[in-house]
Amino acid sequence: MKRLCGLIMFCVGVGMAIKVLIPTTLALLVFIIALLVLGYNLFCQC
Repeated sequence: MKRLCGLIMFCVGVGMAIKVLIPTTLALLVFIIALLVLGYNLFCQC
């Protein structure tokens, strides 16, 4: 279950990172980085 949640968060983070091509705010950048890191950690955790 952790792997699935991690994969979902990571994919959401990647999708939001693509949105960075459009002008963005600092809060959105922090949220994107948090989703990517949390998703990666949950997905890769043994």
